[in-house]
Amino acid sequence: MMKFLTRSVLVAGAFALASPFAFAQKYPDRPVTIVVPFPPGGGTDSLIRIMQPALTKLWGQAIVIDNKPGASGAIGGDFVAHAKPDGYTLLMSSTAGVTEKNVDKFTPITLVSASPYVVVVNPKIPAKNIAELVAYAKKNPGKLSFGSSGIGAASHLAGELFKSMAGVDMLHVPYKGTGQAVTDLLGGQIDVMFGPAETVMPHVKAGKLRALAVTSAQRFAVLPDLPTVAEAGVPGYSAVGWFGLFAPAGTPKDIVAQVSADAGKAMNDPEVKKAMVTAGAEASPDTPEEFGRFVHSEMDKWSKLMKERGIVPQ
Repeated sequence: MMKFLTRSVLVAGAFALASPFAFAQKYPDRPVTIVVPFPPGGGTDSLIRIMQPALTKLWGQAIVIDNKPGASGAIGGDFVAHAKPDGYTLLMSSTAGVTEKNVDKFTPITLVSASPYVVVVNPKIPAKNIAELVAYAKKNPGKLSFGSSGIGAASHLAGELFKSMAGVDMLHVPYKGTGQAVTDLLGGQIDVMFGPAETVMPHVKAGKLRALAVTSAQRFAVLPDLPTVAEAGVPGYSAVGWFGLFAPAGTPKDIVAQVSADAGKAMNDPEVKKAMVTAGAEASPDTPEEFGRFVHSEMDKWSKLMKERGIVPQ
């Protein structure tokens, strides 16, 4: 009898070891790659690098930030869309990287920040406020240029909305990323930019750029002294740029839920919060479901503008 029981226990133990649950590992059990579909130096890149140390501490694993720029975010987005949906390849994107064309290829994880952009000009432009910028643009139709991180990016669409509502003509100059556009704005190759606060405000504080307004409907708590575009000369104007985390479609719900919760913990870390505010961004963690609804709402708004303006994303 004892021999039978011993054998039964051994067989049962072997069966348990063969069970897939016996091999389940705590996520993550190896490094996680977060793809940024834009060059280093832009808002998307800056925010995930602010979060990186806190997430590394939470997970006990290295986090690799992989910049894959090109085609207004489509190249990096496509790379993640085709990655194995196991939670080890994620996407940190913005308005441009996730569009109607590819949104179904991703699972929303969490919103990181939905902040207004800042309208900034090179100091050579005489405008000191939005009303003066509008007046200058009307006196010089087609001569002012504004840069963006790519066709269809929030920085592009915010400018197109401004052109439409203010009745001005400005030349759009697309770049492969925000950082490159800011470099040319600093050098005077372009005149205006609707840029992420975390990217442009350090240059404003250094006196190299002039900030005129924020693009939100209400004043931005992080930059309370800046008026909104609406109150400064273009009534009804409102635009925000968002940044968020995504996983490939088909990623297990428990992993998506964990990454969302952990990203929220990282954003609520005092040091991360402070760094984000210093960079000009406001942490906005939410659930995967809330983020999914937000993304589709924003897409509807911008898709309508793009159709009206004849803009075809790359």
